[in-house]
Amino acid sequence: MALTLNQLSFISVFIMGISNGTAQHWFSNEIGIIIGPVALQSDFGERRDFETNVGNTGIGIGFVHYMNFEYKTGGSVRYSYFNDHFMVRNELSYNRTKLKHFGKWVAPNIKSDDADKLRAHSALANTIDIGSQLVYFPFSLKEFSYAINSLAPYISLGALYTLYSPQAFTTYNNRDIHDLNNFYSPWHLHRDGSIRDTAFITTKTGMTLSIVGSVGTRYKLSRLSDIVFDLRCQYYFSDKIDGLNHKLSSNTANDYLLWLNVGYIFYLN
Repeated sequence: MALTLNQLSFISVFIMGISNGTAQHWFSNEIGIIIGPVALQSDFGERRDFETNVGNTGIGIGFVHYMNFEYKTGGSVRYSYFNDHFMVRNELSYNRTKLKHFGKWVAPNIKSDDADKLRAHSALANTIDIGSQLVYFPFSLKEFSYAINSLAPYISLGALYTLYSPQAFTTYNNRDIHDLNNFYSPWHLHRDGSIRDTAFITTKTGMTLSIVGSVGTRYKLSRLSDIVFDLRCQYYFSDKIDGLNHKLSSNTANDYLLWLNVGYIFYLN
């Protein structure tokens, strides 16, 4: 996934900002790694189709940093509801998903050139996300910190800056992704044969914002470490994450991602 100098600089500044936070005295720091399967809901396959949801899956991995206001370095913290029930989670993550067409339009009994073109078409979605979430724990974080083998359920909401760089492929005819005749004809032709669109395959690197909501729980493994289980829904303000952006009426929603992940969290101070 190719990144520009400005994009790399943005990521570097973000990481340095997190690192500098360790010198602050009004919160403690926790770092960790998360990994798990992702399901990208996009223009590939059919929405709300089980085969599509199962087939268009990939993998995600991320590095996370938590700002825990229940503790601080160099002294104690006066109790407040916010300190005892909220954290800020900063994240740098990468997702990769292989995409194919599923559903009735590519069923084995469908015999047509367009069905063959759909079967031959695939893509690879690559995204890098960087951003923050506000995490709410309904039960006391202070009590959780002293209870080994306890659970701390949570919900979270935040925003991420997403860099995407999709790839498109076809095994149809000459395998050229720039040859419109290798792809499903309604994407680029009206019924009368006139041109509808010539830019429905989008493989350029781009940037967009996304909003993310999660539900999960922490499990207290030891005094200085937790295991986290997390289910995320991430909505992109773009329909180009998957490398396909056709203009048919069936394409009315932007891409979004479901990510089930597990992680290990270590308390730095």
